[in-house]
Amino acid sequence: MCAYGQQVAPSLRDSKALERFSPGPALGGKGFPADPFCLLPPGWEMLQTQSSLAESADGEELRVEEGILDGNKDQRPSSTAFHSLYIYLPGGGSQSGTDTEDGSSASAAGDAVSIEDFSLSLVDTNLPDESELELRSFIAKRLSRGALFEGMGNVASLELSSPEYSLGCFYCLLQPDKEGEAADPELNTRSPEYVVCFLGGSEKGLDLFRLELDKHAEALKAKLDPQLSNLETDIRPHLSSWFESSVQPIQRIVHLFQEKLAYLLYAALSYTPVEVKNADDRTQCDINRFMRLASLQGLVQEGTMTSLCIAMTEEQKRSLIVDCSDRQPKILNAVSNKFCEDWMQIVINSPDGGNPFLFHQKLENFKLKAIQDMNNLKRLIRQAEMNHYALFKCYMFLRNCGNGDILLKIVKVEHAEMPEASSVLRVLEEFIQEGGFSAHNC
Repeated sequence: MCAYGQQVAPSLRDSKALERFSPGPALGGKGFPADPFCLLPPGWEMLQTQSSLAESADGEELRVEEGILDGNKDQRPSSTAFHSLYIYLPGGGSQSGTDTEDGSSASAAGDAVSIEDFSLSLVDTNLPDESELELRSFIAKRLSRGALFEGMGNVASLELSSPEYSLGCFYCLLQPDKEGEAADPELNTRSPEYVVCFLGGSEKGLDLFRLELDKHAEALKAKLDPQLSNLETDIRPHLSSWFESSVQPIQRIVHLFQEKLAYLLYAALSYTPVEVKNADDRTQCDINRFMRLASLQGLVQEGTMTSLCIAMTEEQKRSLIVDCSDRQPKILNAVSNKFCEDWMQIVINSPDGGNPFLFHQKLENFKLKAIQDMNNLKRLIRQAEMNHYALFKCYMFLRNCGNGDILLKIVKVEHAEMPEASSVLRVLEEFIQEGGFSAHNC
């Protein structure tokens, strides 16, 4: 066989070329009939992809982690959300509570846990008293082991007396850095630090939102001061909103768009710009977060992502427009494909209105499957550079995966400077457009 660098790849419509696609006698081939795609060669089932059905080649990568689904082993409500905030005084500070502006102690009834060289005092919580003490004991043990670091949240699973099921617990140490609040060496005091805890879902469920929870905890730092004068107005509302702000945005988008979610999935995979009109701030932020989560950002090379964004913008000359002026959003310039439509059904078809943790996991699986298909296509293209039969397998892969148009664009950008691969891609691109299984406008 000649390399494609020496000979241009044959067109799949060329009858002579089709003869060369037939495997030799060693492979049991006897040539293809007039329509080469109505008969698949032996063993081809191993190369078929089931992207549209969200199946993984090895059955492992797309499996929902045990414990993310609420109710697998207990009756944990998916919307349960608790919080606690503590003052942490290293060095055995004598402060057991901080007075708020109404004169009451921010540390419930002056409660404080003092262990050797530090104290831990309650500022605010919505946990039952017994459960709060159990949580504080857990945090105190972590502090005594030096297991908390400023700005780096951790996730664990806790068994509390009430509610009577295990909860995921995110906890983070905060050190507010405000000018003029340095410790006074003459008084032998140190500036207080804080430990914030968010409890809900499961350990593996919360771990999916670690980045969002880190950001929510970081935003709390600007609201903290030693007097805690803004406990009612700023601190408590921020603590109470952690679940709504960090976990529920994806769930809200799924409920808002329903079947139209396929257009957002396609735009995210294809790097199509999205323009949101007439939306309130929360909806705007929710859409932006969904698009970031559903995109392949961070999973493909940064240079490839930038080049693809430029290529898609120049090719389409238009953005996906989401108009939220009505109760149901209207979408203009909508484009989708079978892969995104099948995954839309997988995402929206959830029992009991959907689990916010499960929605996140499904989107992660959506991206994993797209990456898996892209890697399979790259492997087949490398083989097709030297083997005409492999070119046929590339075509069948793209035909069956339901996402051939997007995969081809991504791989085309990555192989822009490789003439051998470029000739293969030109043949595939031409045929995929004429084969009737590219993206379609809606």
